[in-house]
Amino acid sequence: MKNPYLEKRIYYHDTDAGGVVYYGAYLKHLEEARTEYFRSIGIDLVGYAKKSVLFPVVRLEIDYKSPARYGDLIRVFTRPEKVGNASLTFIQEIKRGESTLVICKAVWACVNGSLRPTRIPEEIRSKIAI
Repeated sequence: MKNPYLEKRIYYHDTDAGGVVYYGAYLKHLEEARTEYFRSIGIDLVGYAKKSVLFPVVRLEIDYKSPARYGDLIRVFTRPEKVGNASLTFIQEIKRGESTLVICKAVWACVNGSLRPTRIPEEIRSKIAI
């Protein structure tokens, strides 16, 4: 991966009335970082979706450690933790500087166009470094 993280600015639409990032807004940043992780290793998820190979999120565990605020610059780190036959598990951290704001464990299932579990394509398996 060129950069081991996705850098994002916190905008007003990410926050609640107090200028603190709304807890649900972190999900968007985490999803974008997972997508960019795949782009960085040469995997075109849109191309796979057109071939009916889809990766829905099936589980999230999130620990909110410290709030991000309007205007903050954050970095979202993504690393694969486990590659199963039909699932991928990621560990993600959102940081502001050296401070950890959020830790997330995300599980994707690999499914076909009928939303049935299917084996992760070998091209993807071979490019994921664990």
